[in-house]
Amino acid sequence: MTARPANVDQARLLRLLRDLGPQSRVALGDQVELSRSKLAVEIDRLLETGLVVQDGLAASRGGRRSHNVRIAPSLRFLGVDIGATSVDAAVTNAELEVLGHLSEPLDVREGPVAVFERVLALAAKLSEAGLAEHFDGAGIGVPGPVRFPEGVPVAPPIMPGWDGFPIREVLSQELGCPVLVDNDVNLMALGEQQAGVARSVRDFLCVKVGTGIGCGIVVAGDVHRGVTGSAGDIGHIQVDPDGSPCACGNTGCLEAHFGGNALARDATALAQAGRSAELAGRLEAMGRLTPEDVSAAAGAGDAASLELIRLGGTRTGQVIAGLVSFFNPGMVVIGGGLTGLGHTLLASIRTQVYRQSLPLATGNLPIVLGELGQVAGVVGATRLISDHIFSPS
Repeated sequence: MTARPANVDQARLLRLLRDLGPQSRVALGDQVELSRSKLAVEIDRLLETGLVVQDGLAASRGGRRSHNVRIAPSLRFLGVDIGATSVDAAVTNAELEVLGHLSEPLDVREGPVAVFERVLALAAKLSEAGLAEHFDGAGIGVPGPVRFPEGVPVAPPIMPGWDGFPIREVLSQELGCPVLVDNDVNLMALGEQQAGVARSVRDFLCVKVGTGIGCGIVVAGDVHRGVTGSAGDIGHIQVDPDGSPCACGNTGCLEAHFGGNALARDATALAQAGRSAELAGRLEAMGRLTPEDVSAAAGAGDAASLELIRLGGTRTGQVIAGLVSFFNPGMVVIGGGLTGLGHTLLASIRTQVYRQSLPLATGNLPIVLGELGQVAGVVGATRLISDHIFSPS
């Protein structure tokens, strides 16, 4: 079991070293409100536990040179991002630098037992590659609502067979380390906050547009999960009262009109109706259409595909505009698989938000694509578990 900090001062020092890298004692003193003697005591205690190590002499600032300290380089965290159609796993050091990353297709509807066999196999591959002799903690993301304290999915619409499955308990036993579980969009938000486009923003929304659509809500630097863990489930906000049926049981949800499955469905309908020769050709060649086909057709100038993307972006922007008016964020980050649809999608979202929300909320509001792409979720997962490990036990 990895040692834990003994108090809030040690926890703050560990998180600073995680986020800033090796620091001198003097530099750490500039960051925390501790007396020089108290700071020295807490750093010495962290050295004794092995959570930090000496890292050579710091650059001179006049007078006696200080030693650098850094977080223990032997610490390893596992991040796992389970999506509807794929899984990513990565191992990081304690400074959350990705040391190795694996990804493979996966159908979350196979159920938790089959999925976690794949997850454990990926973790074993990372270990066998010499990246980790053990894991000091693991963060897991899943594409549905999670009751966070217990690490249990609750009635996830696109995850049949997962309701109530004790992910945290099962994987903690299998991996032999602490495990935390969260919604995948919350982890994407944490990843972009840790190492992506939202590094300097305290209040922001992170919208994932993929097979499902969700929103991570960051308030004063912390993820807001709501009372039961379902905050940010914007894919099930209604955009058309007379619209398509949704997997959640309602009709007209955003996800039913512009999730990955909905986009493939609508593209197939256009191809079969003879309204897009480009999509019809791809359907005949492959037997099915995917969002990637829509993106490629749009890139080739296919008018029907471009209109599908614009309409989806407008509907997504309609929902985000309401969130912006309510929350007044400092940034909106757009991520997920459908961001591959490109500038047309982002432009449609921006246009709708700027048109519909009040100028006071949007006057200085950046609406941007995430920077981390496929690793956002795994970086966020390791940020989540490191926050836990670097908290007093």
